[in-house]
Amino acid sequence: MPVSPGLTSVDDQLRSILDALEPLPAYEQPLLEAMGLPLAEDVVATSALPAFDNSSMDGYAVHHADVVTASDDRPVHLPVVGEIAAGRAGAKPVALQPGTCVRIMTGAPVPPGCDAVVPVEWTDEGTVEVRITQAPDEGQHVRRRGEDVSPGDVILEAGQILGPRQIGLLASMGRPAVKAHPRPRVVVISTGDELREPGRPLDGDAIHDGNSFMLAAAARSLGAIAYRVGIVSDTGDDFEEVLSDQLVRADVVVTSGGVSKGAYDVVKEVLTRSGGVQFTEVGMQPGKPQGFGFVGEERVPIFTLPGNPVSSYVSFEVFVVPALRKLMGRRRLQRPLMKATTTEAIGSMLGKRQFVRARYDVTRTGATVTPVGGHGSHLIGDLAVANALVVLNEDQSGVDAGTPVPVLVLDRDF
Repeated sequence: MPVSPGLTSVDDQLRSILDALEPLPAYEQPLLEAMGLPLAEDVVATSALPAFDNSSMDGYAVHHADVVTASDDRPVHLPVVGEIAAGRAGAKPVALQPGTCVRIMTGAPVPPGCDAVVPVEWTDEGTVEVRITQAPDEGQHVRRRGEDVSPGDVILEAGQILGPRQIGLLASMGRPAVKAHPRPRVVVISTGDELREPGRPLDGDAIHDGNSFMLAAAARSLGAIAYRVGIVSDTGDDFEEVLSDQLVRADVVVTSGGVSKGAYDVVKEVLTRSGGVQFTEVGMQPGKPQGFGFVGEERVPIFTLPGNPVSSYVSFEVFVVPALRKLMGRRRLQRPLMKATTTEAIGSMLGKRQFVRARYDVTRTGATVTPVGGHGSHLIGDLAVANALVVLNEDQSGVDAGTPVPVLVLDRDF
């Protein structure tokens, strides 16, 4: 069964959003600032790693032929003609003459002619003459230049996410910065005369504003830079003024509330008047009223989400998450759907895609998912307990217990 008449399908709404967006322009960023971001370039090694032959052990650099017969019964004695410490070898290392050795520290360059290092544990640790009781293999404990990375190697590819190991590699190559797509700056605005800041006492029918904190935290968890704006009243002039002020620091604006059909739905009223934003009823539960478009001279993308907390969060997950990931230059835009067996029957509404809060668990016998709470869009306590959304398509009126279902697992890496 297709989506109910008069409603836009989830897939069509998401497609129209993603088609309208392009990744933010990439630029050179300091390595630690680029952590978690996708590369916007192939990185080609300009030097070798290691940059020179060096010792992997504290010990003695030798000619292998001089020590090949060393044993406990027949130790080899060699004169120690010098010492090389990491960072203190000088620009022109002196060649090692046959029949001699030098004391060497881990990471220090091995001198020309050296083809093995005897670990200090195999010696008497002599400083003038050393007694060697075990022979290394030829080349043992010597890290050769370029054995890890050679000049011209592509060490990281465009699109790869920069994690700690990749950052370490870039720094080891001498790169102080790298070209990457930036973190989107996301401005989050909640509207409503009934809202109060957490920490303030409630009066009459007032409620604390949880949505803006939840959405700002969700944006931050994706790697975006989130700016939470103070509560905006249900007055058109106030909302218009706040929005205009915030556009200077926004790559994306996300609003919560004021998009339905009520008399005080200020977001819809102001943005309909100014144009550039399309308001749509999407065939999904929760989250039917949606708006997306562009505002301001710089055409900043804006998402107008419903005010009920569960609707707002589900809408953010379904529409805003893929959009932010596209702006960041990510290749995978949506969380992968997992399969799990539901432990309970789940009802659904034909013609709408249902997103059901649930607990996803993996046991020895497989993955299971258990619905949490009811369908109410105000049940944020249940939302906090859930770690997944069961996704039931428009042609399903429900599923029985024991049925494999697709599951959107929240709070995990893509």
